[in-house]
Amino acid sequence: MGILSVRNVNKRFGGLKALDDVNLEVEAGTVHAIIGPNGAGKSTLLNCFVGRLEPDSGSVTFDGMSLLGIKPHEINQAGVSRVFQTPEIFGDLTLIENVMIPAFAARDGAFTLNAWGLVTTHGEIRARALAMLTDVGLADQAERPAGQLSRGDKRRLELAICLVQNPKLLLLDEPTAGMARADTNNAIELMKRIAGRGVTMVVIEHDMHVVFSLAEKITVLAQGAVIAEDKPEKIKGNHRVQEAYLGGAQL
Repeated sequence: MGILSVRNVNKRFGGLKALDDVNLEVEAGTVHAIIGPNGAGKSTLLNCFVGRLEPDSGSVTFDGMSLLGIKPHEINQAGVSRVFQTPEIFGDLTLIENVMIPAFAARDGAFTLNAWGLVTTHGEIRARALAMLTDVGLADQAERPAGQLSRGDKRRLELAICLVQNPKLLLLDEPTAGMARADTNNAIELMKRIAGRGVTMVVIEHDMHVVFSLAEKITVLAQGAVIAEDKPEKIKGNHRVQEAYLGGAQL
């Protein structure tokens, strides 16, 4: 059994079957991509991993623990972090403040009003946050309001926010969407470095350059169902995937 195990997951929204008996196994320490056309069910599946949606049936297990019925913040504390399609940061706060907030939460497990504790550990948490910003190449902008960042830098900030929580599993939902090619290539290199440290990654991505640069295994969804799962070189030549994803064109 992998670090993330999905068994026979189904999800309906009224008459629409968004997920159709989905099975998925993510091995620890690997980069696993989930691809498919718009409306294939990719983000719905990711939402079932983090407690934003509850499957109608089936099971989702992370590191031996069922994720069903668990609140999103509890899933996060168990070691699952997510980067969303649209960057979710505090635009009015500085970069270092954005990273310090989850650093406190990762240390304490939950926020409580403990002014003395915050004061006495401020330096320690600040140093840890700055180390994360250094890691993603943003230390020189630590005191800048986060809302002023470019889209690519906002993505890097989100990765710092996730990494300061010491995740076992990092979920990336369209991490390079809207980026110029230079920013995309920088993001690929950063994600490779993160994966190289043993962090398991699940990546949803439409850019096949990103997918084939990162993924060790690819699961393909179409109309809510898994139509293929294999190594990247096998997926490239899969005619069913080509038909469903690109109308028969080569990936």
